[in-house]
Amino acid sequence: MLILSLVLIGIIVSAFQQHKNKLEANRRTELSKQKVIIDITEAALSAAEQIPISQKLIFIMQRRILPAMKMANQMGDKLVNTNETIKNTEAILKSIDVNDSPPPEDSFKLPEGDKQVIQFIRGIKTLRALLRAEFKKNRLESRVFLAEDKLLERLQLRANVETLIRRGENAIKKDQLGSARQCLEKAIGALAAQPNPDEYITTKKAQLENQLDNIEVNLKTTNIRDVAKKEKSEKNDLDELFAHKKKW
Repeated sequence: MLILSLVLIGIIVSAFQQHKNKLEANRRTELSKQKVIIDITEAALSAAEQIPISQKLIFIMQRRILPAMKMANQMGDKLVNTNETIKNTEAILKSIDVNDSPPPEDSFKLPEGDKQVIQFIRGIKTLRALLRAEFKKNRLESRVFLAEDKLLERLQLRANVETLIRRGENAIKKDQLGSARQCLEKAIGALAAQPNPDEYITTKKAQLENQLDNIEVNLKTTNIRDVAKKEKSEKNDLDELFAHKKKW
C-alpha cells in the first residue's frame, strides 16, 4: 500500500508539473505573440514618420498596440515602465484628431538614397498589411478600411513610379538609353494598370510617353549612325583588301 501510494503521488506530482510547464509554455508563446504585434506596429509607425499618412491611420496603429501592451503586462512581462508606456499610449490616442484631413498627395517626396527608398516602400506595404489585419479582426468599418488602404495604395504607386523615373533619368545621363526605355515602360505600365486614372496618373503617363518617344527617336538615330559607321568600316576593309598591290 505504501509503495502504491508513493507511485500514485509521483504520478500526480508529475502530471501537475507537466500541466504547469504547459501553462508556462502557452504563456510564453502568447507573450511572444503580443511582443511581435507591438514591435511590428511600432516599426511601422516609425517608418510612417516619413510617409504622408492620415491621423486616422496613426490612431488605428496606436490602438492596435494598446491591447497588446495591456495583455503583455497582465501576463507578467518584465519590460521596464510598462504601466507608464501604456499610459503614454492612451494619452497619444486621446490627442489624435481622427477627423483631421490627410496630407495632400503633392506633399509626397521620394527619399534620396536607394536604401531609404526601399525602407519607404516597405513601410507602406507593412502599413497596408497591418491595416488589413485590423479589418479582418472586425476592428474597422469597411469604408474606413477602403479609404485608408486607397491612400496607401496611391502612395505606393507614386513611390514605385517616381523610383522608376529616377532610374530612367540616371540611365539617360549615362547614355544607357535601352535601360532608360525599360524603366519608363515599366512606369507607364504601372500607371496604365490603374482602373480609375486621375489627374496625376493621366498627366504623368502623358509626360512619360512623350519622354519615351524621344528616347525611341534617339535610339533609332544612334542605331542608324552605328550601322553607317559599321558599313563604312567594312567598306574600308574591303577597299584595303582588294586595293592594287605595288610590286617591289
